Amino acid sequence: MTFSIRNLLFTSALIALSLPMHAANTAEVKITPLGSMDGEFCQLDRALIFEDPDGTRVLYDPGRTVAGPKDKRLGKVDAVLVSHMHGDHVGDKHISEPGKGDCKGTTFPINALPNTNAVNIAHAKGAKIITGSEMPKFFAAKLKALGSDPKNSQLVRFGASTMIGGITITTVPAVHSNGIAGDMIGGELGELLNAAGLTAYAGPPTGYVLTFSNGLVAYLSGDTGITAEQETVVHDHYNAKLVVINIGDTFTTGPKEAAWVVNDLIEPESIIASHANQPSTLGGKVIEGTRLAQFKEMSKADVHIPLSGRTMSFNGKGKCTNGC
Repeated sequence: MTFSIRNLLFTSALIALSLPMHAANTAEVKITPLGSMDGEFCQLDRALIFEDPDGTRVLYDPGRTVAGPKDKRLGKVDAVLVSHMHGDHVGDKHISEPGKGDCKGTTFPINALPNTNAVNIAHAKGAKIITGSEMPKFFAAKLKALGSDPKNSQLVRFGASTMIGGITITTVPAVHSNGIAGDMIGGELGELLNAAGLTAYAGPPTGYVLTFSNGLVAYLSGDTGITAEQETVVHDHYNAKLVVINIGDTFTTGPKEAAWVVNDLIEPESIIASHANQPSTLGGKVIEGTRLAQFKEMSKADVHIPLSGRTMSFNGKGKCTNGC
């Protein structure tokens, strides 16, 4: 009897210890696109909110489609990720509020310069700005000018990582340009740069790998072409199961190139298309002949459409379980 009781107690203890881990593995990451038109995927939609099962919330590339810090869709923001300094990602201007109707009605009447939408949001929310290369000093100066702690602008070099709540954030290389426009700098220096037709150099652009507390690993490509690291780092080392990849062509990978990256280099379970650079849905449905339609056709994994305001849930294995 004593032996049986001991066995029972031991087994019960093992079950109790395993419950938190099991709960973490079965919990889901929530991803909400913050686009310009409710229920659509429009030409300049970039912004995504990632919410870890522990409640940590990260905003990726707020760009022009987040209506500033007062956008009701934002909620709590613990960190802002900025892939590079172009206005459609960092936010040189933005919508006044999320719109309804089709993508042709998108306007960006609010000027966010010289601070940028990303900085204004981080300042108002008390959030960190996590970037790579030479961007952190620029953001630190902007935060300081607004009265925020410049230490909230944090550097993560390629191959390094930091944790925000339950999310591990690392940066990976992207191949693109990364100039800071004179109007983002302001003052005499900004005017001189504009007059000379130059931009300030902010170092290489950045992609991100996010590892969530439920085990999900997500790759955020930023603006990039095809890189060797998409196989050696993103696939081989991090084994990313969810990919957010740009399909807009001319400025980034187009649908054919992006499909090759996901099919042959990364091989994820799920994909969220991004940066299409054209109206891609009407009434929430894919428009035939668009880059999005081509990409969906060529990709082997499930391609999920980032319809603005619609939350998608992903398990630790990268499968969408709700909202897709």
